[in-house]
Amino acid sequence: MAREPHQIAELRRELGERLSAFRKAAGLTQGEFGRLTHRDRSSVSHIENGRAQADERFWRLADERCGAKGSLFAAFEELETARRDHAEHAKSRERRECRAKVESLGPLRAQPWAPPESRGLDRVDDELAALELARRVEASDVGDSTLTALEHTFDALAMSYCDTPPAVLLERLRTHLAYVERLLDARATLAQHRRLLVVGGWLSLLAATVHIDLEHTAAATARLRTAIALAEQVGHDEIRAWSYETEAWRVLTDGDYRRALELSRRARHAAPPGSSIAIQATAQEGRALARLGQRRETYRAIERVHELVSPRKRPDQPEHHYRYDPNKSVSYTATTLAWAGDPAAEEYAREVIARLSPSEDVGRWPRRVAAANLDLALALVAADRPDEACDATRRALLSGKVVPSNRWRAAEVIRAVEARGLSEVTEVRELYDQTRRPLTDPL
Repeated sequence: MAREPHQIAELRRELGERLSAFRKAAGLTQGEFGRLTHRDRSSVSHIENGRAQADERFWRLADERCGAKGSLFAAFEELETARRDHAEHAKSRERRECRAKVESLGPLRAQPWAPPESRGLDRVDDELAALELARRVEASDVGDSTLTALEHTFDALAMSYCDTPPAVLLERLRTHLAYVERLLDARATLAQHRRLLVVGGWLSLLAATVHIDLEHTAAATARLRTAIALAEQVGHDEIRAWSYETEAWRVLTDGDYRRALELSRRARHAAPPGSSIAIQATAQEGRALARLGQRRETYRAIERVHELVSPRKRPDQPEHHYRYDPNKSVSYTATTLAWAGDPAAEEYAREVIARLSPSEDVGRWPRRVAAANLDLALALVAADRPDEACDATRRALLSGKVVPSNRWRAAEVIRAVEARGLSEVTEVRELYDQTRRPLTDPL
């Protein structure tokens, strides 16, 4: 991760000092202030020392709890503006460098036109052709450049998970898994063979996740078994823990909440300390507890997630499915509170929607916004506002971003509103039925 510019680090330090001053003026200890802002004492200490970041919601609460009259939030906005400006300057510089590189290249021979439906497959073929060429120029059958290219390909696939239709992503994963399988029979050093098993484990894990999204139960189970087997061969605790967490999500969507709780805890114990999966497993445990109606334990799980996230900085590739972005904790809190039947989920869900919605055009929403609208709908049901719950569910379904494994969340809202006899639910029920279609279960 690139080092934070001095100017931004200084603004963060000054913001922390300002918070410390206002907190003390309000007569609050770090522990007392932490309870008021849903943080623990050590997290507050990290923020005041400028070693940890906090989101917009925290600073609004801090301003209110300390009686800062907007001073703390204004300083936070100044910091965020500086960060955005720095990021934009970096992007502009990168674009200029890329344009200069493009201009230095010679003209390419025109390629024949291909129909739109074939372009995705051409892209996969191009990727494999590049990998095969790299392999052939190596002295061994499986060279380091081939493995590096495969590892980068996996990262690209993991980053595209959040906005690529599951069926499209699955085809690319199948192709690359077949390529890994071919290479496993080739000559390689022990180190090269281990890297190949690791990348095969990651690809199998991501494929299992996509199968779950498509409700391909048998295929998902088979892929997870492969991922765990490969992880155990190379002693890769991270892949093993992610496999348990992914299976926990599968059984959670099937309604087996106790099994989900058991698998989440197994994932948490297997996870390397401080890793992304350690946070995600804790979050999954909280969701299972919420579905089991264990509210006290649910809130404790939410607190643990915030404790784990507070000292973390945003990763270089926050959209990577297996690298925990601290901003995801807001989405997690919204879902967990909604599943616990707590109307407080509304505030968190609306924050996710406001932050991630590119426009009012629901077709352009990322998947997390559609899920946040379902969380919002459940919170509105808990707050006895069924008409608004219907509207949020309708918008989520219209976006086309509710994957099959998440449709049960829409169905839960619809059943709750139908029980209240609201006429508006008829349209939402019809829309929900239209999105359902039989799915095969292919490997």
